Amino acid sequence: MPGENLTRDEARERARLLTVHGYEVALDVRSAIESPPVAGGRTFRSTTTIRFACAEDGASSFADLLAPTVHSVTLNGVELPVDEVFDGSRVRLEGLREENELTVDAACAYSRTGEGLHHFTDPEDGEIYLYTQYEPADARRVFANFEQPDLKAPFTFRVTAPAHWTVLSNGAETGRSPVPGPGEPAATWHFATTRPISTYITAVVAGPYHYVTDHYARELPGGERLEIPLGALCRKGLARHFDPAEIFTTTKQGFDFFHDHFGFPYPFGKYDQAFVPEYNLGAMENPGCVTFREEYVFRGRTTRAAYQGRANTLLHEMSHMWFGDLVTMEWWDDLWLKESFADFMAAFSLVEATRFEEGWISFANRRKAWAYRADQLPSTHPVTADIRDLQDAKLNFDGITYAKGASVLKQLVAYVGRDAFLEGARRYFQRHAYGNTTLADLLAVLGETSGRDMTGWSRAWLQTAGVNSLTPRATYDADGRLTELVVHQEAPESHPTLRPHRVAVGLYRREEPGGPLVRYARAEVDVEGATTAVPALAGAERPELILVNDEDLTYCKARFDEGSLDTLRARLGDIADPLARALCWSALWNLTRDALLPARDFLALVRDFGGAETEIGVLQMVHAWAHTALVHYTPAGARDEAARGLAEAALHQLRLAAPGSDHQLAWARFFASCAASDADFQLLTGLLAGTARIDGLDVDQELRWAFLEPLTAHGHAGEAELADELARDDTASGKRHHVRCLAARPSAEVKARAWAEVVESDALSNALVEATIDGFAQPGQRELLAPYAERYFEAIEGVWAKRTIEIAMAVVRGLFPAYQDEQATLDATDAWLTTHESAPPALRRLVLEARDDLARSLRAQAAA
Repeated sequence: MPGENLTRDEARERARLLTVHGYEVALDVRSAIESPPVAGGRTFRSTTTIRFACAEDGASSFADLLAPTVHSVTLNGVELPVDEVFDGSRVRLEGLREENELTVDAACAYSRTGEGLHHFTDPEDGEIYLYTQYEPADARRVFANFEQPDLKAPFTFRVTAPAHWTVLSNGAETGRSPVPGPGEPAATWHFATTRPISTYITAVVAGPYHYVTDHYARELPGGERLEIPLGALCRKGLARHFDPAEIFTTTKQGFDFFHDHFGFPYPFGKYDQAFVPEYNLGAMENPGCVTFREEYVFRGRTTRAAYQGRANTLLHEMSHMWFGDLVTMEWWDDLWLKESFADFMAAFSLVEATRFEEGWISFANRRKAWAYRADQLPSTHPVTADIRDLQDAKLNFDGITYAKGASVLKQLVAYVGRDAFLEGARRYFQRHAYGNTTLADLLAVLGETSGRDMTGWSRAWLQTAGVNSLTPRATYDADGRLTELVVHQEAPESHPTLRPHRVAVGLYRREEPGGPLVRYARAEVDVEGATTAVPALAGAERPELILVNDEDLTYCKARFDEGSLDTLRARLGDIADPLARALCWSALWNLTRDALLPARDFLALVRDFGGAETEIGVLQMVHAWAHTALVHYTPAGARDEAARGLAEAALHQLRLAAPGSDHQLAWARFFASCAASDADFQLLTGLLAGTARIDGLDVDQELRWAFLEPLTAHGHAGEAELADELARDDTASGKRHHVRCLAARPSAEVKARAWAEVVESDALSNALVEATIDGFAQPGQRELLAPYAERYFEAIEGVWAKRTIEIAMAVVRGLFPAYQDEQATLDATDAWLTTHESAPPALRRLVLEARDDLARSLRAQAAA
């Protein structure tokens, strides 16, 4: 649609002209429970009144709205001709006055893609659930507005819905009035006016949700008492699995931590946390009404790492109440001003305020792996990015903005000191509360509190792209003592910046034969330029392992000298410190990705030392890396043998693991994912049927589906078995699993049907599109998938043009032909990129990223 893709220049001009005083938004969603009309989809009534000022009398501007029907547009008391002022995405506003009032009455469409107001029907009980999701610019699918982050305003919401529902918004409920009339009893909920916030973090959640309440209280400086009503909700069908007590505990711990360190009381009144179905993201920081994907309500046995991951997300979103909601970036260039901070503060608070004291280990091993991958793609960008328009913004929610930015902030804390960093945050909130900021505003307060010139640090870390490699080089005297230890810093040719790194270098050895590898010497040093000596370690006895970036202070790819690499090959599992061991796993994986360590060697490390890994989160990450090494980095001729060896090792560790332990569950899931022989599949079938058992392993419903997918993909289970399983688990979650397994079957007809349902139709919801793609793309079905390589390149521009960006991204990423003939796909990708230079930049970026992953796979296979 014309104007749907708002540009940065347009947003700047509109912000120059307009100041928004407030919104009144009335939504009527009673139609959600009605049958949709024969032609077209369901719509709901949306009436919005916006009061705003204009800096230039007589100027023109526009409001944003994506709606199938607009009933009326009234500007300053004059009703405008809808067909002349509304083009499908914008409402043209001419002749503005110093003060203005705009009212737009529209019929907006419910969504099944997780964008705007999402409509979900629970297959278990037929109940209807609604929730909104807007970032970066989908509030305009629900009400008319000025859709950009720097036009903040107070919002007053009013929602009419079935009377028995739970209805929530950002503000607290102030009243509820019955709506007279025939049919289903209805009511109108009235909500308190919010503080000034951006459009993308407004929210409405409505439906017969299971709702639990609690409260948080705190004494503030000066004797004032802060009271925050707490709520947690999920679908009724998930209520038996819900654990609100654990959620409220983490919530209260988070509020204590942020109040202790931020010096600014939580500013948004109540705090609801809604776990909602078919959610595209992990969560969204809507102030007072945070939304999460309902997969965080665990339906079966799961590991401590999963609970830690959920707690991390809870704290990430809570941090946003200050970084992002209270103080918001002007435009999406500075998205990192909220996401990097939330990612860092989540790990920080997780370790210091909750039971998950191992949070920095997961950060080093899992979050930074995301950053390292993103920062080596051709689409890498500085943490502070160049975001030209909304499509750019959508793709900028990536590993650089989140995890690299958070890693850089951890380096910043090491650089300026913890106290200076937190004092800078406090001044930032006080100075810019309810406003918008840029990089310069943050650097100003950090410069004040640290006494350091932040310009050079910012230029190196925030305004350049790419990841450095740090490699130790040691020389020894005749007695085996270190005479010199030098850290060599390298950068890729494409991004040649050498950065300042504050690092710890650790020396490890066994104190006794057969004992663990422990650190016996450590030094911190500022790495500058290509080579930096570490004089504090001169004279130390010869180490068996030199670990650059010990304690994970900086963001880099740590490398090893040959002696250290030999030690890891022989004794990786003997490293006593779990963080040091996690850093070594991560460094070895980066070597594998960079084709410096053959995939077979990494898989050997997993077979030999995976069973010794004590940290469950690290183990699960290692399992994921092993799967990638097997599927993508192992040459085709060696894959079957490698899979058999990996499955054999996984089964061995499964049988050795403590009954009922997290490790047992992790090894069971990993064994299923790499099962390769008839005996493996017979065991999985027996575990499902109850004719085989492993002591302590509870094959609950979620694990049943995990076993069924490989059985189905390899032809050991079919439609009948899947139908029986769906009958056991006839729920929304069971439906998603069922759809994924159906698409995984090794049949040309199945693949054709799955392709048509995803590419040629928009009948499936976002969650079922995702499930179908996951099932379709099976690494063991390369011949079946071969015909779709050519079809992919023929289809993607049409998909991008016709589908919402969320669905288009899922299709372009998920159906890229990575499991076909790799070299042929690489050639086809290059040909498409050459002949489609005018394709939308965001689409080209996704294809370029997929191409880079494929080229990396081929380099890794060649290295083997």
